[in-house]
Amino acid sequence: MSQHSESPHTHGGQGHKNDHDHDHGQGHGPTHAHGPAQGHRHDGGHPDWNEIAPLLERQAEIASPAYADAAAWLGTLAPAQGVRRILDVGSGPGVVTAVLADAFPAAEAVAVDGTPELLARALARAEARGLGARVSTIHAELPDGIAGLGQADLIWAGNSLHHIGDQRAALVEFAGLLNPGGLMVLVEGGLPTRHLPRHIGIGRPGLEERLDAAHADGFSEMRAELPGAEDEPEDWRALLAAAGLTPAGTRTFLTDVPAPVSPVVRELALAHYTRLRDGFGARLDADDRTTLDRLLDPSDELSLHHRPDLFHLTARTVHTARKG
Repeated sequence: MSQHSESPHTHGGQGHKNDHDHDHGQGHGPTHAHGPAQGHRHDGGHPDWNEIAPLLERQAEIASPAYADAAAWLGTLAPAQGVRRILDVGSGPGVVTAVLADAFPAAEAVAVDGTPELLARALARAEARGLGARVSTIHAELPDGIAGLGQADLIWAGNSLHHIGDQRAALVEFAGLLNPGGLMVLVEGGLPTRHLPRHIGIGRPGLEERLDAAHADGFSEMRAELPGAEDEPEDWRALLAAAGLTPAGTRTFLTDVPAPVSPVVRELALAHYTRLRDGFGARLDADDRTTLDRLLDPSDELSLHHRPDLFHLTARTVHTARKG
């Protein structure tokens, strides 16, 4: 879903950037995506979008059935013919933008991102799907650019809000953009992505759980470094209510690609583990670092390049609230 990263925490969703399973589905980072509405890297570097964008797109495409299910559910909360303008905040290369445009045929869907290269891909994707007349883009850095996004009937923020330091204040601003009866949609949380069994025949069992812990620490550091960062409990229903909205339901959507996987899913797993090694490897003990190196070594018969037990399983949680 949300398709979306860049550095351990950069993004793109919508395939957005990477945040170890806070995907932008949007997602943005080849395995996680954080919304690139922020289009930044926390390591101070500049992503090579020509390399990253295709991974973001493929990641989001794998999650597209789950996003389509989520969009269909949203259609029960906001009647499709009443939705005339959608903002996809932290859109990355626009995979979810197109899903939303399909689900709401009377709407203009606007991809909002801080990375021009990804917005160009969003437009190209829309054209290729016959949606060019109803998909547009806005280049905006958030949160400063929220005020200029215009009114909307549905705002989808897929793994992008957590890239804004003061999430509470941002939600108040987003609520101000909603037309009466409009729907605010947050994709935040869910379950960490799993690719391997607990015992993989290399190193200590439970590698992915330890990677989760390393990522959680890194994610907290990323949040703390954001401008205007507030230490806010992630009670999304309460935050939506505090913004003056009425919670309208929460659901979680599953992406389940069992073994054996396609070459595309294998490629994404390799990108995922490469970013984990490069971004969080220093947080792991020597044995786990050795295991990661073996998993990424194409000459190792137990590597991700050859394993028949590789799979892709994750879940994304969608929180909604309506403007009275």
